[in-house]
Amino acid sequence: MSRRRRVRVALVAGLTGLVTASAALFALNTAHAGPVRYEAESSSASCDGEIESEHSGYSGDGYCNTENASGAAAEFTISADQSGTATVDIRYANGGSSARSADVVVNDSSAATASFASTGAWTGWETESLTVPVNAGDNTVRLAATGSEGLPNIDYVDAEGPAGGSEAVRYEAESSSATCDGDIESEHSGYSGTGFCNTENTSGAAAQFTIDGASAGTATLEIGFANGGSDGRPADVVVNGSTMDSLAFGSTGGWANWSTESASVQLSSGTNTVRLVATDSAGLPNIDYLDSSTGSEPDDPTTPDDPTTPPPTGDELFVDPGGSDDASGSESDPTTLTSAIERIEAGGTIYMRGGTYDFSETVHIEPGNDGDSGDRTELFAYPGETPVLNFSAQSEDSANRGLAIGGDWWHLYGLIVEHAGDNGILLGGNDNIIERVVTRFNHDTGLQLSRYTAGAPSSEWPSNNLILSSESHDNADSDGEDADGFAPKLTTGPGNVFRYCVAHNNIDDGWDLYTKTDTGPIGEVTIEDSLSYENGTLSDGTQNSSGDRNGFKLGGEDIGVDHVIERNIAFDNGKHGFTYNRNLGSMTVNDNLSIGSEERNYNFDGGSSAFTGNTSCDSGSTDRIIGDDAGGNQWWDGSNGSRCSQYSGSLDWSFQSDGTLVVTIGGDQVDL
Repeated sequence: MSRRRRVRVALVAGLTGLVTASAALFALNTAHAGPVRYEAESSSASCDGEIESEHSGYSGDGYCNTENASGAAAEFTISADQSGTATVDIRYANGGSSARSADVVVNDSSAATASFASTGAWTGWETESLTVPVNAGDNTVRLAATGSEGLPNIDYVDAEGPAGGSEAVRYEAESSSATCDGDIESEHSGYSGTGFCNTENTSGAAAQFTIDGASAGTATLEIGFANGGSDGRPADVVVNGSTMDSLAFGSTGGWANWSTESASVQLSSGTNTVRLVATDSAGLPNIDYLDSSTGSEPDDPTTPDDPTTPPPTGDELFVDPGGSDDASGSESDPTTLTSAIERIEAGGTIYMRGGTYDFSETVHIEPGNDGDSGDRTELFAYPGETPVLNFSAQSEDSANRGLAIGGDWWHLYGLIVEHAGDNGILLGGNDNIIERVVTRFNHDTGLQLSRYTAGAPSSEWPSNNLILSSESHDNADSDGEDADGFAPKLTTGPGNVFRYCVAHNNIDDGWDLYTKTDTGPIGEVTIEDSLSYENGTLSDGTQNSSGDRNGFKLGGEDIGVDHVIERNIAFDNGKHGFTYNRNLGSMTVNDNLSIGSEERNYNFDGGSSAFTGNTSCDSGSTDRIIGDDAGGNQWWDGSNGSRCSQYSGSLDWSFQSDGTLVVTIGGDQVDL
């Protein structure tokens, strides 16, 4: 077995090392079948920074993000049975463009240097391997940054002690030599390889592995599994037709929480079958892999033999709900969305086949993963099909966005993003187009424009984005006061445009352009030819008294921003149709229509905005207008103006084939 192959096995061996976040020390036992994993977030490790979980793909519960300073360090405590040389594999992500170097200090003495090359993205995880001297007993291994940018993000250290014995051989449940009485799935994160076996819920359902090249005698088997139920799912371990052991497979507390069960069995020389057979009507737990202390490497590993040779990049990649990370990405061999995003060439196209894509973690398009100014990178629905990005596995939490876009010059078309734990889409890059996209049922604003990185200066706020012919509805947070349809607010740059968009039945506002003193003014936003209706009430009738319930909320905290609001319709919103919301700037408010707001159709109590050609019908109370009433306006002051006679009846809307929004009231098309 080559060194490269051994290192790759180390990346997934943490489950067999029986390492948990609460463990203090681990022995590098010379009889151990593989390396031992030390997570950066464990109590035996320290981090000169923060334990974070923003960027997906890490092991355990998080990773160490050190301060951006020379000398910033991550430290691990390991224990060895004897003195000698240990192999240390450090898993890291470096989304910057240049390497981040570190001194490797063992027991207060410099033992090696490491150069952590760029991994292309903060979700791109790689391994740096080195050997260091260790003493018998406890040892400290400290990674100390030698550059001003600090360390890369550090996930864990896999350490294998002096004179280590034989390594475990991994057999994945999804490999061609294994069988599963059910389906190979990838819904729940944290598994090894490309998936796991989810058997039928019945007694007798089984997962079977074939171990080739085994030595005769006693072997140790470790089975990676997850059991999100409350009860155990017991199974017999049947080797070559004979039952040799039984395993309890107790609850792991969640389907994304993976653990191991061990069995000691007798194997014959050569080829053996190991069959896990459910003895309960619930079937087996989800089975990830089997590690055997004896055997030869499978002929068909599920990851490439040489991790330095990734799946091919290209200017056209296809993804599918059943695709695999290491697939070629051709139409006949589709890959996953996350793999395609990392591999697509600038200006290329990712085609998403129809169906539901289940995610439990944020999908990132990282800063630096950019298209070209004359040729955007495209993330498109396959023609005639509808891909749905479903994040219902996420809990409600501000870190749990669905799709987070930090790259520039991308074009999204035809996607649905739903059930995220926070924003459905966070748009933090520049010069992007979001077209024919639906964000729905998310636990905060459906589509929000704000800075991608916390603390980023205004020069890095998202600018010059176009949101086109898109819909956002039924977004609701538990407090009922944050989830809007569209929200270019707090930290957005200039030049962002919404055209032909529809926001409806969101628990808070349709559009929210809020500003606050802490971050200052945002850039000017243009909203044109768009519709906002029934905000403050979800489609199922749910309301929350904490919500603002406006159609178009245009500011905050007496900060002036000169937005442009033209040819828009507000209809039956729970508070105001259009409200300045303490924006004291000089907005352009032209040719808009507001009908049936519970309080005011137009509420502008300050500022110097200019109003032309606006119409107000059936307002809950008299409109308030401070600014330049430049002519052609029909405000509501207790009765309707003449133009309101043409706006009687129910609302309907649709997108034309060219993306134009057509709105009808009482069957008659509205022409503003």
